[in-house]
Amino acid sequence: MNYTRSEVMQYVEENDVKFIRLAFCDIHGMQKNVAVMPCELDRAFETGVGFDASFVRGFMNEVKSDLFLVPDPGTFTVMPWRPSHGQVVRLFCDVKYPDGQPFEGDCRALLKAAVRDAKKLGLSCKVGTACEFYLFKTDENGEPTMEPYDYGTYCDTAPRDKCENVRREICLALEAMGLRPETSRHEQGPGQNEIDFRYSDILTAADNFIAFKGAVKSIAEGSGLYASFMPKPLPGYSGSSLHVNLSLSKDGQNLFEVDSGRHNATAESFMAGVLRRVSEITLFLNPLTNSYERFGRFEAPKYVTWSHQNRSQLIRIPAAPNPGHGRMELRSTDSACNPHLAFALLLWAGLEGVRDKLPLCEPDNRNLFEASEDETSDLEHLPSNLDEALQMAENSAFVQAHLPENLRASYFSQKRQEWQRYRTSGNGQEFERREYFLTV
Repeated sequence: MNYTRSEVMQYVEENDVKFIRLAFCDIHGMQKNVAVMPCELDRAFETGVGFDASFVRGFMNEVKSDLFLVPDPGTFTVMPWRPSHGQVVRLFCDVKYPDGQPFEGDCRALLKAAVRDAKKLGLSCKVGTACEFYLFKTDENGEPTMEPYDYGTYCDTAPRDKCENVRREICLALEAMGLRPETSRHEQGPGQNEIDFRYSDILTAADNFIAFKGAVKSIAEGSGLYASFMPKPLPGYSGSSLHVNLSLSKDGQNLFEVDSGRHNATAESFMAGVLRRVSEITLFLNPLTNSYERFGRFEAPKYVTWSHQNRSQLIRIPAAPNPGHGRMELRSTDSACNPHLAFALLLWAGLEGVRDKLPLCEPDNRNLFEASEDETSDLEHLPSNLDEALQMAENSAFVQAHLPENLRASYFSQKRQEWQRYRTSGNGQEFERREYFLTV
């Protein structure tokens, strides 16, 4: 439900709400929050609630540290895994300067700007995500181990699939929060799961993905397990992806619907725009050193190509037997990304293709997972590691045009330091487990 401010105030007043979480993300997509009591909610809507932004990665320094959280009433939701007496509710927030101006490091505001740019062209974008994650056992102290919860495989059932009850609890909680999971299943890896979401507008999809990660981790912990969204937690097994399904509409028509076997020209240009810029923005779609362990393995793409249905491609057009379900699926992204930032850059890339009336290259219908190096030597490939992705982003006029200078400088600096720590660690796998396993 898309609540208004007055409806939020009424709900809080009439129900046993004791804590209100004002949620936001740092530039890397890590969720943060400030909790307020119900008596402070009206002030939060009116002037915002201040916090020390010098402690948030990529935000401010000690000299100018004050920023304010202004809740978006449309994002109101109850946390269903918390007690029904003394309810806890959550609102995503816009981040503002003390004078009320938007903060440039607020990636949610960047996505809103991209949505406005699409609207100027008469376009709207909807997104549905398909997200994979692993469930691991915990030790006698409740600390995460690297032992997966089960050894099931793709679409297994109990008893091989021990995760089904946890997935059930997650899906029921998501429904209670107003999110719309469509399907869930055991994935290829041991303890690996996937939950797919019905499409929504692109801003809601980004908000919902942040909410989804928090729900999964909380419910897994309540079951004595640990949920990890690390892209490749177990060497030798399937990595975890975030498949991003995008559709484009104009005047209520889904432009990705195939008409008489032909694609809409605007949809083709949108795809072409994403293909043109995807390597330059891969740093933001795949932001960890561990992200690049996925590429080219276990149905994760490596080359900048597209096709119909073919899962070895970067972009595929899935079969859509039901009207209104036409879309493109980007298969490279992983869940370590900041979804607001990633979706904004993808939307801007597609819109650039539309404005330039960019022609779409021919599809590559080969199975690229089985193709030899000679057969793929002429194909553009995605960055092969974090350093290569960082260099491409730093040199990208497209990235410079769309991301504020301070955000770029902070993001690039932190990723450069991360790469250097990885290079000098002496053990890349141990570095990634230490840096990412407990944080992503």
